[in-house]
Amino acid sequence: MRYAIVIEQGPNNCSGYILDVLGCVATGETPEEVKQLLQEAIVFHLEGEEIPPSTTLVDYIEFEPEAKG
Repeated sequence: MRYAIVIEQGPNNCSGYILDVLGCVATGETPEEVKQLLQEAIVFHLEGEEIPPSTTLVDYIEFEPEAKG
């Protein structure tokens, strides 16, 4: 099963969470470390629980800011 994750760069570290698994979060020094920690965390987070389906869709939009002048 695949889940969409969000990883955010902060001033001192990175943090991430799994969109379809409420409360499953991790922090680390790099995005790669956060991803690895999330993969480990979901196993413990869902232990003994029903596995929720992945329902989140991820995409990007284009944005062109207007020139200030």
